[in-house]
Amino acid sequence: RWVLSLQCKGSRNFMSALRRAVETDFKDKDKHKSQGLYLLTTGIPDQETHTISAYVSEVCRGFDLQLHVCLFSVMEDVDSSGIIPARYANPTETAIAFKEIVQAANGRFHWFGEAGIFESDDITVIVSEMEKANNYSQKCAFLVESLKQRS
Repeated sequence: RWVLSLQCKGSRNFMSALRRAVETDFKDKDKHKSQGLYLLTTGIPDQETHTISAYVSEVCRGFDLQLHVCLFSVMEDVDSSGIIPARYANPTETAIAFKEIVQAANGRFHWFGEAGIFESDDITVIVSEMEKANNYSQKCAFLVESLKQRS
């Protein structure tokens, strides 16, 4: 179920946007089996990471809600309107902050830019499963080979 799009209009007031989404659209939580919020962003929120993490943890637990973040890193420090955000962090610091927020919300983190994908929880899980399958395949091959040698 897609609920609404929140824009912060010249700021990255994440807390205000999250409160609005939770208070407006998730108040009827009993009607829905699972719900998630997807944050599409280009930079760090105006508020401190630990404050957001604590709030997100509380809200997500109370609403059986997951917050997923898609961070798009752009090369410019100023947006097209020339507005400089209230809080600045480089792309790596921004990614670290959002990973902490996502962990508090039991969500997933995806970080990409013009050059491609930098990090994605989904891709990490897929690669891990492929490595496990390869490992099991090798073990099976060794087992088959050792049984052939015995007979």
